Amino acid sequence: MRFCPLDYRYGNDDFKIIWSEEGRHARQLEVERALIWAHMQLGRVSESDYEIVASIANPVSVTKERVSEIEAETKHDIMALTKAMAEAAGEAGWCIHLGATSNDIVDSAVGLQLRDSMVILRKRLCDLIGVVADLSERERDTVMIGRTHGQAAVPITFGLKTAVWVDELVRHLNRLDEAWKRIAVGKFLGAVGTGAAQGKDARKLQELILTHLGLEVPLVTTQVVGRDRYVEYIAWLANVATTCEKILQEIRNLQRTEIAEAGEGFDKDKQVGSSTMAHKRNPITSENACGLARIARSFIIPTYENALLWHERDLANSSAERFTLSHAGSLLDDVITKTNRVLTNLWVDSDRMLSNIHSQKGLVMAEKMMIALVDKGMPRDEAHEVLRTASMICIESGEELIDVCSRTPAIAGIFSPDELEAAFDPMNHLGVTAELVDDAVRIARQAIQ
Repeated sequence: MRFCPLDYRYGNDDFKIIWSEEGRHARQLEVERALIWAHMQLGRVSESDYEIVASIANPVSVTKERVSEIEAETKHDIMALTKAMAEAAGEAGWCIHLGATSNDIVDSAVGLQLRDSMVILRKRLCDLIGVVADLSERERDTVMIGRTHGQAAVPITFGLKTAVWVDELVRHLNRLDEAWKRIAVGKFLGAVGTGAAQGKDARKLQELILTHLGLEVPLVTTQVVGRDRYVEYIAWLANVATTCEKILQEIRNLQRTEIAEAGEGFDKDKQVGSSTMAHKRNPITSENACGLARIARSFIIPTYENALLWHERDLANSSAERFTLSHAGSLLDDVITKTNRVLTNLWVDSDRMLSNIHSQKGLVMAEKMMIALVDKGMPRDEAHEVLRTASMICIESGEELIDVCSRTPAIAGIFSPDELEAAFDPMNHLGVTAELVDDAVRIARQAIQ
């Protein structure tokens, strides 16, 4: 029976396999093999015994099924693993798990899962950055209404809107690269972090194992890797999920019937928007991903609580982490993938954007006119009041603001009709937008090279 929606509805298989039962099993075997390899390097295990262990330290020789059979008796997952390995290794089995505690294996295997997860997530994020950078470049000069408080404000370009997104995504990429060494970490100093069972070469043994596995070496640990590392990972996931939801929420709002400036692609030949309203073209992928982003963020609370372990360690974190680390990552992987899909197939209606600007009857240019008056020598407060009064008249009468301004003495006495026309052109109130977009695109492409 498939119970979790991640099993049958959400997520990508290349990510989910990392956190599957099989993925966990394979990486624990890899860690046990690395332990014996390190002992061989220090002269404690013979090369022949290591080669035997290495030959059986794989899911084909030591099956997950056999481990599960033993665990049903022992009620201990790592003891079941080592017993199954010893069975397969024969006389060489004496050295398996030598000097290790269970969480040396578990946490180092989780370190491998986190590393492999970050490889995929980084690739997905870079792909998304590339898509948004291309979109920003394409829509660099596409003029639209900028909105604050849900109300029309002043003109911007769609390229500037997306440049804000790409800049934020690049920051997430930088955060991941900075945090990588703090997250992809194992440990091998035994039951309470003293290294007593490994002897005088304990630190060297740990370094050999973890370096061989491609993991970072911690300075000090208890029985477990410090869970602040997992907090940082889940917090990063939550942060990226929030950015994706913010992007998709904006697309959903821009696709609203009364705005209709941009939206999800829709297969008009086959896709169905509603079972009863045949005209509907709903932003279902964006809505779906927004919901998943909220679930991904929800794992931050149990992750913080999992860091609150008793003394050198208790077991309260173990069951929770089987959900938090696997599900949060898989959900974010899905959210990024869907965000990429939406933006790749995004439609942008530049004519509708201009139409929406014109529907505001020039009010979005009130700021431009106020600044123009100041440039002509009028005090700023006085200029603001002149445009506020003109704007209120425009709103009440339904007139164009330019017409109200043309008969306002304080304005008409300063500006010619041609100057007024130029002042009310949205293209003349974009400031340094083009420069900002160009820089954001350039930096984004450098980041993903």
